[in-house]
Amino acid sequence: MKFNFKEICIGECIRKRVEETGVSMVRICNFHQTTEEEINTMYDQKSMDTEVLLRWCKLLEYDFFRIYCQHLILFAPEKKSGVTVSSQEGSVPAFRKNVYTRQVIDFILELLNTGQKTKLQIIEEYGIPKTTLYKWISKYNKMK
Repeated sequence: MKFNFKEICIGECIRKRVEETGVSMVRICNFHQTTEEEINTMYDQKSMDTEVLLRWCKLLEYDFFRIYCQHLILFAPEKKSGVTVSSQEGSVPAFRKNVYTRQVIDFILELLNTGQKTKLQIIEEYGIPKTTLYKWISKYNKMK
């Protein structure tokens, strides 16, 4: 099953992870110090507070924030070329944006292989370097 990084419903992702891991509702309620009804409400939420999401990450041993990172890699606009960024360290940590997971690579190659997008469209829309895309094509299409 392919994940839709464009439309994220974090509650549904959490529900699926709970089903995969088999964590009991009693343990979940105790961990979050809440009721079963409130947990079920969380499962229906499209988004949630970061502190609550962090607790889910710890309980289910899964980085739900990475889902949002993949969304940013695929759908966030690139920086304007004329803008310069100060070389001073900021007050928040700086991370490399273009770290592609296997899920992202598979998503891009699926778009290409099904004809939904051309190589040029992928390069322009997602900001993937041409050489990177061609490496993926040669490396991962042979594996299938």
